[in-house]
Amino acid sequence: MADGLTDQVGRPIFQNFAGPHDYAPTIDAMRDHAAAIRSGRVPEAVWLLEHAPVYTAGTSAKDADLLNPGNTPTHKTGRGGQWTYHGPGQRVAYVMLDLQKRGPDVRCYVHNLEGWIIDVLAGFGVTSQRRIGLPGIWVETGNSVSGLDKIAAIGVRISRWISWHGIAINNYPDLEAFQAIVPCGVSDGGVTSLAALGVSVSMNELDNMLQTQFDLHFPNGT
Repeated sequence: MADGLTDQVGRPIFQNFAGPHDYAPTIDAMRDHAAAIRSGRVPEAVWLLEHAPVYTAGTSAKDADLLNPGNTPTHKTGRGGQWTYHGPGQRVAYVMLDLQKRGPDVRCYVHNLEGWIIDVLAGFGVTSQRRIGLPGIWVETGNSVSGLDKIAAIGVRISRWISWHGIAINNYPDLEAFQAIVPCGVSDGGVTSLAALGVSVSMNELDNMLQTQFDLHFPNGT
């Protein structure tokens, strides 16, 4: 899946993969690429893609939070976090960086991912925020108990200071699919998307904004 392209020093390769992609083989390819980064055979990378519909369980997922998946596949994976949904209309960014080089601090890394998403959404006029003690990025909608709905999820894994897995931004996915789970174990907030907020953004526009905002939060690591 990875082709080992080179880019300017210190910046990862952004690669866009037409999809949707099945989850399991994509994770296997990402694991292999992360190992190749560790050995110095390929550069850091950010993969941008959509998945075929799937419910994935992170290392903290509870079986009781998988409510009614129907015929949609489920997959237990090694990222942090709980249950989430991936599907067409959602932009997934798998971020593979050498944190030993950039700074071996997991909390700082996750904070930077959050800031990256917040600035990307701001680029389309959407104000979003963190929630203390809860994963992901949220927007005020007034549609749920908390008044906040999740628009982006974060789930990472660090292997010998190489990051993999990453983020998922809801552009125009089927939001009804999230009703089959307790997303990320949070029951007082709903799930929203750019489309549900009345913001029309193409995947190419979203990808361009992800690249534009990346360097502000992940400066060159050399």
